[in-house]
Amino acid sequence: MALPACAARALGPPLQLERGAPARTTCPRRHSRVEAELAASRPGSVAASVRAGPPRGVSRGFNSQPLLDEPLKASSSLAGAARAPLFALLLRGRRRRMHNLRRRWDLGSLCRALLTRGLAALGHSLKHVLGAIFSKIFGPLASVGNMDEKSNKLLLALVMLFLFAVIVLQYVCPGTECQLLRLQAFSSPLPDPYRSEDESSARFVPRYNFSRGDLLRKVDFDIKGDDLIVFLHIQKTGGTTFGRHLVRNIQLEQPCECRVGQKKCTCHRPGKRETWLFSRFSTGWSCGLHADWTELTSCVPAVVDGKRDARLRPSRWRIFQILDAARNFHYITILRDPVSRYLSEWRHVQRGATWKASLHVCDGRPPTSEELPSCYTGDDWSGCPLKEFMDCPYNLANNRQVRMLSDLTLVGCYNLSVMPEKQRNKVLLESAKSNLKHMAFFGLTEFQRKTQYLFEKTFNMNFISPFTQYNTTRASSVEINDELQKRIEGLNFLDMELYSYAKDLFLQRYQFMRQKEHQEARRKRQEQRKFLKGRFLQTHYQTQSQGQNPNPSQNPSQNPNLNASQSGTQNLFQNLIQNLTQSSGQNPSPKENQESQKQNSGQEQSDGNTSNGTHDYIGSVEKWR
Repeated sequence: MALPACAARALGPPLQLERGAPARTTCPRRHSRVEAELAASRPGSVAASVRAGPPRGVSRGFNSQPLLDEPLKASSSLAGAARAPLFALLLRGRRRRMHNLRRRWDLGSLCRALLTRGLAALGHSLKHVLGAIFSKIFGPLASVGNMDEKSNKLLLALVMLFLFAVIVLQYVCPGTECQLLRLQAFSSPLPDPYRSEDESSARFVPRYNFSRGDLLRKVDFDIKGDDLIVFLHIQKTGGTTFGRHLVRNIQLEQPCECRVGQKKCTCHRPGKRETWLFSRFSTGWSCGLHADWTELTSCVPAVVDGKRDARLRPSRWRIFQILDAARNFHYITILRDPVSRYLSEWRHVQRGATWKASLHVCDGRPPTSEELPSCYTGDDWSGCPLKEFMDCPYNLANNRQVRMLSDLTLVGCYNLSVMPEKQRNKVLLESAKSNLKHMAFFGLTEFQRKTQYLFEKTFNMNFISPFTQYNTTRASSVEINDELQKRIEGLNFLDMELYSYAKDLFLQRYQFMRQKEHQEARRKRQEQRKFLKGRFLQTHYQTQSQGQNPNPSQNPSQNPNLNASQSGTQNLFQNLIQNLTQSSGQNPSPKENQESQKQNSGQEQSDGNTSNGTHDYIGSVEKWR
């Protein structure tokens, strides 16, 4: 495109390259850059004055007005004055594009602007809302609509403080288990906290028939008296976790004192230097490492009485059982699925556990090496494979839960020659079931929340934080096939039967306690409704009697209808009060209702107007309820 003649004369001749300058390249950008550098090298040229600004790559900012004025001031000829606006326009367009690009990507400024405008809009809306509320409540005393700038700043500060508090609470309490934040209580009803942990159906078909006394476990535990909780800790059943809950997680008047670095805690009664808990974390292994039922029932009374060195003869066992009942020794324990417990014990033994400190005292003496041989020859059994662990016939891991819960004196302790094996197994299983059923409490590792609920209802002692159900354990990481599963179940067939019995009893107790709790809540609601209904009727009749007799100086004999209505109202009111004071479960029989109707038939016939009014009152009460 050619320029007009006037423009060509004004601009003058084109720029000529100096001798020795490089020729025109194929790249337009490189060529224009070279020409610009050559033009800038000439003294007194317009391009030199334009390029006299900041070096390449350095920006002066968005306000570049001095740079635009430099070419005009530096020009001295007509050609320079004509060329200056063209360079200025080119540089101005480039700077404008850079300015727009920087503004577009300035995220910090954008976020600050959005936050400022959002908070201003929120403050403005809250200002109007609070103004409307205050104007409705206080009327002319509060003029929130005329808030000054200081009030706006105060309102904005309050809003910012509220948002900061919400963010902090969400950071500190991210889950629903937090005790400080219960937002779901306002949005939706809370789910059952004692739902089945193993995702099984809430209702099950019971296999055993238990009496009400077997299901209702309510212990009047007197922590200030002589009552004592004795924890029977079976290996690998989660007893360590439950034992820590007993000393660290119970709400007590005088909590247990647990020091850092010490396993045992001091659990004294309020105002006394006596312990109320006999467990690993309170008194230590006072009766031996993982003492069983036979050892605890003969050792605990001696330890409590300070007779630790006394030798327990078999003839004194019944005496100590009587002392247990007199002293209110409440035995508790935790059971676990036999297969999971067996695998967990194998992994524990594989890491080097031996439990050599266990005494196994029975009938006043420990077993001999012939009665209880060892499965390994070295110091421990670490690294043993599962097949070797299962092949040992003297392994105490087999049916451990039945052995530790039964009375071993009934089968001759560890002497297997006293009775046949089949009869021995039957006696041990029945003894373990009986002891477990008569215990004050027992829980299951697979049902942590139900275990917590039943313990709280049994002993009337609440835990501070809820129990946690751990579905991933060392035993769950062991992969076994169906053949190994059946073999482990065969080695622990007594434990399998005991666990099935214990699970059925445990779930029936839980269901029974929940139903009883619902019935108590329903009974309280009914009593509250009856109380409110009686108060309403009493107030209604009092207002009626005051309205019918406005002049108390008037002679009652002059108005017989008023006397009759008042006497009928009083009789009916007394009958209603008597019916309301009865309990919800004591409903009168139909015959008694008929007799009461016959007795009051004369009064109802004589007081027709009063009965009609009373029916209206009762109808209004039913509608109000």
